Amino acid sequence: QKITVKIADCKFSLVAKSPEQEEIIRKAADHTNKQVANYQSKYPETPIYKVMTMVALNMAVENVTFSKRLQELMNDEEKLAKELGDYLDNIDKNSR
Repeated sequence: QKITVKIADCKFSLVAKSPEQEEIIRKAADHTNKQVANYQSKYPETPIYKVMTMVALNMAVENVTFSKRLQELMNDEEKLAKELGDYLDNIDKNSR
């Protein structure tokens, strides 16, 4: 499905492969516009290309931070699954 989003007074035509992807694109565009507005209010004389650069950097930092946290959570999940498996094995051995 072809959709149009507006970011910082620029319109972009995109293709969303599913309703879920369309929702994600629209939320991302909204998030981007909020960050643009935030930077523009703090630094009103800054050219839009510099504002967009800061927004891109901020989003990249968020992405790296979330990826790192996700990896930590996955490692914790693996550790807990192993501990649970060892605990259940121990219970099984002791009940025999």
